[in-house]
Amino acid sequence: MKSDPQVIDISFTNDQFIITLADERTLTVPLSWYPRLYHATPDERNNWLLLGDGYAIEWPDLDEHIGIEGLLAGRRSGESERSLKRWLDNRQ
Repeated sequence: MKSDPQVIDISFTNDQFIITLADERTLTVPLSWYPRLYHATPDERNNWLLLGDGYAIEWPDLDEHIGIEGLLAGRRSGESERSLKRWLDNRQ
């Protein structure tokens, strides 16, 4: 790549999230790949921040951080079932 990928926008459908990059590419990723996003409310999903120059996305309400290079490589969340269960239990 000539330059690092940078996020400029994010949007959601019922079952996926769409990432727009500065180089005009668009990534569409299933929400099921990222369980915290899947279980989030629309307000929580829409409360995101870019880290650095857009190399990663943070959802502070969800304690979720996703790197753009991982998305481009097709990596899913690495969170364990145990960690996700604990997180879900604490949401109630």
